[in-house]
Amino acid sequence: MRFLPNSITVSRIFASFFLLITEPFTGSFFALYLFCGLSDILDGFLARRLGLSSASGATLDSIADCIFVFVALFTLLPKIAVPRWVLFWVCGIFILKGITFVIGVFRYRGLAFLHTYLNKAAGGVLFCFPLMYAYWGITITASLLCGLATIAALEELCINIFAKALQRDRKGLFF
Repeated sequence: MRFLPNSITVSRIFASFFLLITEPFTGSFFALYLFCGLSDILDGFLARRLGLSSASGATLDSIADCIFVFVALFTLLPKIAVPRWVLFWVCGIFILKGITFVIGVFRYRGLAFLHTYLNKAAGGVLFCFPLMYAYWGITITASLLCGLATIAALEELCINIFAKALQRDRKGLFF
């Protein structure tokens, strides 16, 4: 039982890589995509419920999240007519996250991915991207997602700059 949450996280990593060889917007793609999203919820829930939360598990979860996001962007963006302003905004978010990552590594001597409410909300909206895109189109969907991701990234940057100690499960800047 003690390896169950991390096993689920590792399965999300493998499922993410399988997305690379699956045709986007097909039934099998959405099945793998849904598995990745549900496993992200389930691993953390089980870790907390079973008292198995750990720093290494939180780091593994963050790595799995990053892999899933990169794979999802890599597979979906080429299939969508994305305006240049969205690409610039996404690049800006990645730069901001990269700066935050470097600051975290230097300040805390390790990976400092934070599980704030805003990061979780941005991840949830990112997960819903294919459905939102199909319903609202790229302009509204990208604006909502990039706006939320920018605010979450800025919050994480501020926390990593000003926090006295690493708190991966900190809920937000004002918590």
